Amino acid sequence: MLGVVLESRSIQQYPVSLFYQSLTQCGSRMSREQLVVERARRAFQTGMSKPLKFRVHQLKNLHRFITERRKDIADAVNKDLNKTEHSTELFETLGLEGEIDVAVERLAEWAAPRPVEKSLLTILDEVYIQPEPLGVVLIIGAWNYPWAVTLQPLIAAIAAGNAAVVKPSEVSSHSAKVMEELLSLYLDKELYPVVCGGVSETQELLRQRFDHIFYTGNSTVGKLVMEAAARHLTPVTLELGGKSPCYIDKDVDLRVACRRITWGKFVNCGQTCIAPDYILCEPSIQDRVVEEIRKCIMEFYTDDPKSFEDYGRIINQRHFQRVMSLLEGSTVAIGGDSDQSQCYIGPTVLKDVTGGSKVMQEEIFGPLLPIVTVSGVDEAIQFINEREKPLALYVFSPDNKLIRRVIAETSSGALVANDCLVHFTVSALPFGGVGNSGMGRYHSQHGFDQLSHLRACLIKKLNLEDANAMRYPPHTAKKLGWARFFLLKRVNLRRLRRMALLALFSAMAAFIVQRFLR
Repeated sequence: MLGVVLESRSIQQYPVSLFYQSLTQCGSRMSREQLVVERARRAFQTGMSKPLKFRVHQLKNLHRFITERRKDIADAVNKDLNKTEHSTELFETLGLEGEIDVAVERLAEWAAPRPVEKSLLTILDEVYIQPEPLGVVLIIGAWNYPWAVTLQPLIAAIAAGNAAVVKPSEVSSHSAKVMEELLSLYLDKELYPVVCGGVSETQELLRQRFDHIFYTGNSTVGKLVMEAAARHLTPVTLELGGKSPCYIDKDVDLRVACRRITWGKFVNCGQTCIAPDYILCEPSIQDRVVEEIRKCIMEFYTDDPKSFEDYGRIINQRHFQRVMSLLEGSTVAIGGDSDQSQCYIGPTVLKDVTGGSKVMQEEIFGPLLPIVTVSGVDEAIQFINEREKPLALYVFSPDNKLIRRVIAETSSGALVANDCLVHFTVSALPFGGVGNSGMGRYHSQHGFDQLSHLRACLIKKLNLEDANAMRYPPHTAKKLGWARFFLLKRVNLRRLRRMALLALFSAMAAFIVQRFLR
């Protein structure tokens, strides 16, 4: 019935009450996912998500959800990944609250028309960019930070005025359940539904038409998402991963460098998309690097990480077995202990690893840290460039020239010198990959723009027709032919204003001097 309706009448003309009645009658024929998407689209087409007041209200409700349900969120993450309440607050909810605060404060500025430079032909016209909502966005979250990487895109979608269907990862099942049960108590149920389920439910969602798909996960599934989106010419944001290298200069303070690397690598049991995946350093400092990391592991996680409350677990048995298999053929310098019954793998460092080692063939996404020796920065750059572009690249060096050389001669989603992970906390920086590590970006205004259509607008008056004559066929504009090139040139209005102010100040100065001399 619904298919006939959609073919015979436009959705905009179809009454809302009859639309929902038809959905109910067709429930046995339509999948749950299709019903959810149709409802979200219908709700979006009412225009209710577009007013800034509504967007701000929804964002504040989301903030209230995080604040009031902090304990529920922490309990779910603890069951999924063995994270403490402190760790969940630090790595999941604090960033979300900050992101919402920025969006609420600056939303009017982001959504306002953005004037652009004009030519002399359009100098009297209104010429600007108007951000507008895309429509219905599908957000497919990840399990490693089930709240941060799922709700941050939702913040951007709400701020941009879209509807959004949220699909949390089924792997972090406790977090997904809490999100499904509680989020609808705070946000509009029709505009921002949560759909839980596994592969079949995700596949069914991907069969539907969306106006944007935002996926966080691995590149293998990312390709499938992009393939599904291509059937509807739907744009995508793919937040993927890869093997993020970490080069250590022999002249750096190894104590500080290894402390920061140890923290960045083993937080969340290594299950962080921007964690240092492997170390590149010269053979002369490899043993010192190992010893400094050993000290840091002891400092952070004691001599028994397994019983330390703030050391996480691998998400499930499948990933446990995958990570353990990567140890094959490598020399363990630190750790290597495991307990399959608890999905526990201790902080592990591998030395004398080569580019052909098994652990170097895929993103580790676990607490294994291989060390590959290179002769210096030249070989390090070559090693990095011979592989897929990473999501992050880390350099530890006191030499700014060396750091800027790595920036100039490599490509990655982000580059951080002398620290790890912290760029994710800077909302003004775009977060995203390049090449195999992803496409698109988000955080703050970058997310708003990513999930908006930046519409080009020009409003011209109907008078001054003589000035427009140059656009018409040459025989109608002979008198203005000499001015074509000049009038079509781009005008730098800021420069003109500065010149005008300079001329004004010069005239005033001349007048004052002339009066003074009298």
